[in-house]
Amino acid sequence: MSTTAVKLTRKDMVSDQEVRWCPGCGDYAILSQIQRALPELGIPRENIVFVSGIGCSSRLPYYMSTYGFHSIHGRAPTLASGLKMARPDLHVWVITGDGDGLSIGANHLLHAMRRNVDLKIILFNNQIYGLTKGQYSPTSEFGKKTKSSPYGNIDHPIRPLSVALAAEATFVARTIDRDTKHMQQVLLRAARHHGTAFVEVYQNCVIFNDGAFDEFADKAWRTERTVLLEHGQPLVFGAQRDKAIRASGVRPEVVRLDDPALRREELLVHDEQREDPTLAMMLDRMTSPEFPVPLGVFRSVQRPVYDELMEQQIRQARLRQPPDLDAIFREGDSWEIKREG
Repeated sequence: MSTTAVKLTRKDMVSDQEVRWCPGCGDYAILSQIQRALPELGIPRENIVFVSGIGCSSRLPYYMSTYGFHSIHGRAPTLASGLKMARPDLHVWVITGDGDGLSIGANHLLHAMRRNVDLKIILFNNQIYGLTKGQYSPTSEFGKKTKSSPYGNIDHPIRPLSVALAAEATFVARTIDRDTKHMQQVLLRAARHHGTAFVEVYQNCVIFNDGAFDEFADKAWRTERTVLLEHGQPLVFGAQRDKAIRASGVRPEVVRLDDPALRREELLVHDEQREDPTLAMMLDRMTSPEFPVPLGVFRSVQRPVYDELMEQQIRQARLRQPPDLDAIFREGDSWEIKREG
């Protein structure tokens, strides 16, 4: 394995495969920003692996000039965890979608996050099953009419970040495909995090769910309807930066900064390093149009990493009792088969 930092460019990360997504798909922007972010890390390409499940997003490993697995539905976290156990020196990414990660593979995703395996998990959330032509997904809104819900979806949607926070993932963030600068910053933060990094990317599906995030993500009004999270800073937003969030108990409240009755110390200050995920949960529940939608890093804390703990246990066990494979084969009920005659 090479550990020397290398100087690479985006071009070095681009494979020779033809990219096969629908014209205008948000996946292009995510792929491009991953390819731009990785060279910043100085990691040799042979030490990077992308593992995906099934879905439009899961074609991404083909387009990276790194190692990769296009695995089975929902099982990318499982394969990635095993790989990280066997080769802790590798930089392992998981690429999944809202259907792959939160329906078929929800259990696998949950346990990878609670264990704090050193994985970078990117969940493309377009609120629809795109590859299978437009069925509602676990993040589709209540009442949504699709081919599989012609009278309206009667499932309540999952909040991906709340799932990650409930699993106590140590890094939880959200970004959006149409703000590429912000996305690259979030991806770099995730890549440098030691432990499980979970990033939800709001991604537009131009064919089956076009405009799903326009209500707050359109460039014309994005600054009015989103708030960028900055650690240690009050949650201020608006084109004129004239509005902010105040917490009333565990409930957020939008306030105007020109309100003469408002005291500055009342404003909610973002604390991504807070061990208790309650504040991050509250932020995740801020939805449009009542609140600006938060984008950025919700939580970034340090906790022992699963793969390192396991490696430590193996070393200690070997010191206590040096491994003897021959003795294991012969202990208990064992027998030898001999050739007749």
